Amino acid sequence: MSDVAYVSRVKVEPVEGKVRRAQLPAEEKPVLFGVHSEVAEHYGVSPDVEEPHSSTLDYVVAAAGG
Repeated sequence: MSDVAYVSRVKVEPVEGKVRRAQLPAEEKPVLFGVHSEVAEHYGVSPDVEEPHSSTLDYVVAAAGG
C-alpha cells in the first residue's frame, strides 16, 4: 500500500435551515451550500423562507466534470 498523498482539511458548519458554510482549501472565502429549485421542493423548503444556494450535489456533479 502506498503512502497517503493528500488529506483534505474541510470544515463544515450549519448556518440556518438547510444552509451550511464550508471552509475549503485554497478558497479565501467560505462556500455556502444549501438547496434550490427541485432540491428545495424535495425537502419542502420554500424559496421565500431560505435564500437559494447550490447544493452539495451540484458541487459533486461539477467536480466530476459536468
